[in-house]
Amino acid sequence: MYPKPDEYYATAPPVMAPPPAASHYYPPPPGGQYYNPSSMPPPPIGMQAAHGPVPWSTGLCDCSDDCGNCCMTCFCPCVTFGRIAEIVDRGSTSCGAAGTLYTLLGCLTCCQCIYSCFNRKKMRAQYRLAEEPCNDCCVHCCCEFFALCQEYRELKNRGFDMTIGWQLNVERQTRGTMTMPPMVPGTMMR
Repeated sequence: MYPKPDEYYATAPPVMAPPPAASHYYPPPPGGQYYNPSSMPPPPIGMQAAHGPVPWSTGLCDCSDDCGNCCMTCFCPCVTFGRIAEIVDRGSTSCGAAGTLYTLLGCLTCCQCIYSCFNRKKMRAQYRLAEEPCNDCCVHCCCEFFALCQEYRELKNRGFDMTIGWQLNVERQTRGTMTMPPMVPGTMMR
């Protein structure tokens, strides 16, 4: 009844819905079954949803994990922020637009940390990351470059290639999950 451990489905297997009249019992159709969550096996441990906040994959001051990003963030934080924003906004904001706005806010008001703080908050909500070591605004106001580096590393550790942007990341991921149908010869063979 249960699939073998290596045959788990990414989603529940197709099942039929019960008939609309709930007051009468109808047996399941031949070869079909009604969806009963208690009869389904639990998902593998790696696929189970975590309860509560998830810790960051690297610490705030682990800049030595990616020295190239650390140097880029130190000398041109707008590029790091733009790349992060494009991934977090799922392509609705381009890297160039986000980086330019970050630079303008920094030059005109010196408050670019407020903008990046909201971006961190959005990223934490998407990936259910813990609010550590303190709240997002404090982290960005006091440790702006460290926070940008940590966010960049987090997205990179989650499988994103930060240099190619959202669209190419999506194409790369879908290309890897597509399955090809079996090849069928064009003519009958005897």
